[in-house]
Amino acid sequence: MNKQNIIEFFDRLAPNWDDGVHRDDNVINTILDNAGITEKVSVLDVGCGTGVLISDYLKRSAAQVTGIDISEKMIKIAKEKFPDPRVLFICGDAETIRFGKTFDCCVIYNAFPHFPEPYSLIKNLAASVKQGGKLTIAHGSSRESIDRHHMEHAGSVSLKLMSDDELASLLAPYFDISVNISNSRMQQIVGVKK
Repeated sequence: MNKQNIIEFFDRLAPNWDDGVHRDDNVINTILDNAGITEKVSVLDVGCGTGVLISDYLKRSAAQVTGIDISEKMIKIAKEKFPDPRVLFICGDAETIRFGKTFDCCVIYNAFPHFPEPYSLIKNLAASVKQGGKLTIAHGSSRESIDRHHMEHAGSVSLKLMSDDELASLLAPYFDISVNISNSRMQQIVGVKK
């Protein structure tokens, strides 16, 4: 997977991205509960796109939200939608960027298959999560439907989702697994920083 192709793919989709977003509020609330998104936490939203979950973080009274995405056009739309002083958007590569601070919660929602180097991503993000903080990888549908969707629509910019055991192994050097759900409605793993 080539990062420039990923950028071009999501830049091209950005103007109509929100029209295609499917939300299941019950699933999203479960994901955010498990992720520890509560009042006064700082949140890093990795692969934030146009800010799909930003309003959810703000409704939960997060103290500060940082969204990062590699697509400049996605970030431009997110900035226009959320001019809130508690929200900062960064156009950058989450596999390599240094944030210069740590966060209580890190959420990768519906974006994990689009990172070509998942081991580098998790290692880098682990350095950005406070001790005792949580890192969440989640999808709002089943593993099978995500893989099928990516194969049909985004095969050149997606990896097949890892199994539950592979995800747990990926997080294990840095996080203790507290949640591991994979069913017909959602897929989520949560690690607590060691």
